[in-house]
Amino acid sequence: MGAAEKIWNATEVAGSHSSDIPSSSRTIDHSLSLPEMKPRIVELFRDLFKQWSNLDDSDFSLETVSGGITNLLLKVSVRERDGNSVSTTVRLYGPNTDYVIDRQRELQAIPYLSAAGFGAKLLGVFGNGMVQSFIDARTLTPSGKHLGPPIYQKWALPLFDKSSPFDGVLSLQVNTNLLFSDMQKPELVVEIAKQLRRFHEVEIPGSKEPQLWKDISKFFSRALTLKFDESVKQKKYEMVSFEEINQEINGLKAMTDRFNAPVVYCHNDLLSGNLMLNDNDGKLYFIDFEYGSYNYRGFDIGNHFNEYAGYDCDYNLYPSQDEQFFFFRNYLSPDRPHEVSKEAISALYAETNLYMLASHLYWALWALIQAKMSPIDFDYLSYFFLRYNEYKKQKEKCFSLAHSYFQSR
Repeated sequence: MGAAEKIWNATEVAGSHSSDIPSSSRTIDHSLSLPEMKPRIVELFRDLFKQWSNLDDSDFSLETVSGGITNLLLKVSVRERDGNSVSTTVRLYGPNTDYVIDRQRELQAIPYLSAAGFGAKLLGVFGNGMVQSFIDARTLTPSGKHLGPPIYQKWALPLFDKSSPFDGVLSLQVNTNLLFSDMQKPELVVEIAKQLRRFHEVEIPGSKEPQLWKDISKFFSRALTLKFDESVKQKKYEMVSFEEINQEINGLKAMTDRFNAPVVYCHNDLLSGNLMLNDNDGKLYFIDFEYGSYNYRGFDIGNHFNEYAGYDCDYNLYPSQDEQFFFFRNYLSPDRPHEVSKEAISALYAETNLYMLASHLYWALWALIQAKMSPIDFDYLSYFFLRYNEYKKQKEKCFSLAHSYFQSR
């Protein structure tokens, strides 16, 4: 995983898909302060975008958009000669993220996803990041107090009754801002479900082999041989039973294989921070496709449901059966959700909740690697145990659901 190889691959991949995507071998140290970073960003932009090569330093301004788990995002605004201002987003990859993210796979997919209307437009790539168009929107808030199920049952379910006078959630006179956090608002749930269905229909050239178990195997192998300099971390790491985890992986894979779940292009990380909403026009955006790959439909949905837990990882907020059925109907038949059969709902319910377990294993192993590789001050080892313990807590119920489904067929 040499740095030079990564830089070359990134620029080469982008260039192979479109001659319109400029590339540069420059890198930006993401640990610099904004004043220190600005002249480097300016030189990068002059290198990438010839139309801005003669602008003064004062024509460029930058500000931090967010500092996420893996990336640093910057808003870079450029004042052109005619007085017009253009805003872009610069995404700086976090150190060592190539241990868990396939950047080549990401760069291959972005132009096709952008053409299909997803995310920001790719404007340029450089040694340790990319430049994209700026999306004027806010990220969604994760779930808060669990007010969802009773209200869904009371007023959202009439959507599925053909005799109901309501033809959709948006026609109901309910102030959902007072009832739900973003991830629970029915009108947003409908839009997320519809967009995810459309996302899953995007065709990305290349291998369509599902990556879930390959990625989990890769994470497992890398997590197996870690060594920590800090004795406290090393002792905590030594509490991990890799033999047990390996058995769980094999058992879960054998069970999920029985579903023969559809393989589609998946986001694989559809948390609230990767969903953006423009409150003025109501447009919803999927962003950040760095974990994207061909994968199992149920994994993408189950992983999204796990993200209802929010940043506090309160898995009591995992969507209820009513909430899941509401999502499934709008995913399976965006135009006629009330016409989805009970059989289709039951099948997707069992599939999704089994793959939800795989989501816990995936991110638990990811956390072990991050505990060693990431410079971010976050207790990744505790996060491993949180996700793995939740897997064990939910396993019996989800396996039972799957067995019941197979017996009923």
